[in-house]
Amino acid sequence: MKNNFLRGMSHGIPICLGYISVSFGFGILAVSKAGLSVLQASIISASNLTSAGQNAGIDVIAAGGTLIEMILLQLTINIRYSLMALSLSQKLDRRFTTPHRLFASYGITDEIFAVCSAQKEPLTPAYMYGMIFIAAVGWITGTALGAAAGELLPAAVSSAMEIVLYGMFIAIVIPPAKKQHSILFVAVIAAALSVLFRYFIAGLSEGFAMIISAVAASALAALIFPVKDEEEEAER
Repeated sequence: MKNNFLRGMSHGIPICLGYISVSFGFGILAVSKAGLSVLQASIISASNLTSAGQNAGIDVIAAGGTLIEMILLQLTINIRYSLMALSLSQKLDRRFTTPHRLFASYGITDEIFAVCSAQKEPLTPAYMYGMIFIAAVGWITGTALGAAAGELLPAAVSSAMEIVLYGMFIAIVIPPAKKQHSILFVAVIAAALSVLFRYFIAGLSEGFAMIISAVAASALAALIFPVKDEEEEAER
């Protein structure tokens, strides 16, 4: 068990280092945009581990959105983690009882999912706990450092540092968008709808604007670029 935990930690170190830099930007954003304290920003990161969801949540908080907006927005943005969990469930060791599954679900992120999916051996609870632990430490630490810096740095510098999160989102979207036109289509349509809501439908809150943009772009892409069944692919 100890060896598996340490192996998970070693595999999670690159994730930890990446999270420190990215969550640093979130910490600054939480302080400068939403007026949160270092403790509040750190608690958000400790209880969520979702960069896109946290960033969108800060927008809702800053705009004075409702709890319903926050719930629907987080559900829309983070529903992919449920699909990742279902995929990983096929690779779990027999020691992964229901309580272990519930605990491990806390730390399923895009990066942890990618590393776990690449493992040839069945995933043990200790292995995933090791990876989740070191990744969470990096995410929370980066957030705390960024929030502290946001309280000390000049407003101009803080605003410039906020670009870190958006840079991460761009870095995530561009590689798969080059390979799949459907992903590029969703990104462009969602961005266009966001601009439309921002400048032409002022009465709609930012939270609902993001929800509608994401769902509408995804639904339109599903109609235009349907995923073919494996049987159809085999026939071709």
